Amino acid sequence: MGDDAARLLGRMLADGDGILRLEPTWVARDFLPPGRRLGLPDDAYDVGERGFLCERWLGSTTRADNRVGPPDEGLSYLVGEHGERLTLRAAVETDPVTIMGREYAAAHPAGLGRLAKLFDYADRLPYHVHLPQEYASIVGCRSKDEAYYFPEGVDMGAHPESFFGVHPWIARDRRGDVLLPYLRDWDSDLILRHARAEKLVADEGFDIPSGVLHAPGTALTLELQEDSDVLAMFQALNAGRIISKDLLFKDVRAEDRAASGERFPLNFVDWELNGDPFFYENRHLSPRPVAGAEQVGGNQWWIFYNNRKFTGKKLVVRPGGTYTATDAGAYNLLVWSGTGTVGGQEVRGGEPGMDELLVVHDAATRGVPVVNTGTADLVVFTFFGPDINVDAPAIEPWGAAT
Repeated sequence: MGDDAARLLGRMLADGDGILRLEPTWVARDFLPPGRRLGLPDDAYDVGERGFLCERWLGSTTRADNRVGPPDEGLSYLVGEHGERLTLRAAVETDPVTIMGREYAAAHPAGLGRLAKLFDYADRLPYHVHLPQEYASIVGCRSKDEAYYFPEGVDMGAHPESFFGVHPWIARDRRGDVLLPYLRDWDSDLILRHARAEKLVADEGFDIPSGVLHAPGTALTLELQEDSDVLAMFQALNAGRIISKDLLFKDVRAEDRAASGERFPLNFVDWELNGDPFFYENRHLSPRPVAGAEQVGGNQWWIFYNNRKFTGKKLVVRPGGTYTATDAGAYNLLVWSGTGTVGGQEVRGGEPGMDELLVVHDAATRGVPVVNTGTADLVVFTFFGPDINVDAPAIEPWGAAT
């Protein structure tokens, strides 16, 4: 496929002048009902044995680690002017220098290193944890730091609050024995009484490192994360049914499960982060203006920051305005609302197939004109991989974790 992929990618790059269109990528999950806010026809969400379409992955080079599903589930496809298709993963593998830039590609041989997605559930996600790198490496994976942003103008669902961490007294003594009975019995959702809930507010979000227990609420969520799908579920009963206990051990080796049973996944919990009495202050994200970014036509704000592994921005271009977006490296984008052009490519928010692009390194660094051709704001979210935006802000730490 190498030579064919290179020729196809070359044509796409030439046709788009370094700006490539991405097809929408739908991902099914079988443990929760869908929120039905992804813009699909109502009868499209149910996909049989695979479950329901509950997520849309954006600019993805990561395969979804599902029990059943097509072999390319989760992988984004680039699409050419005449319908030609190439996975973004293949494009990066074929020509990492053109996609990511020579210096960046040399320093990041694993690729783009981030995954953006929309997740859309009718019930709260079960309480779970993502493996820190120490344990992810054991099963040949990356850790999964992640962050959330809740777009404006969308119904927040039945449970617009998320549970995070554990009560500080549990973390202080690293009292995994408090949680262990729930993992062994695997018959309730009562483990949540040991966590703290935060209300979800539109145009805000949270930064959630690996090792932090969390049960995300029902707000339609824009998520940016490391390109990994590792997890351990800690909550048995959710949305009226018992989840398969196999998800507690999804990323646990058979020998570790045999030796330690339900106690082993407790190793994934970072007690210091989970019990931080200033968890909200240290993890809450609200938009911050990008320094020097304001132009006559619009402005940019950081919405994903506080983590060098990934960053993201919100760009708003006013009706009739033009904004030149100049960035430090390659990125993918989602047009949330409005109509216009990005580097000459027509875009329409809320219309899958016309709302998602990849901007390669050279185009990003020389500047991309974004034009609003409509009568409402053109709102664009942009997603960057590790070490691109080294000037992104960080939260000034509050207090000291227990």
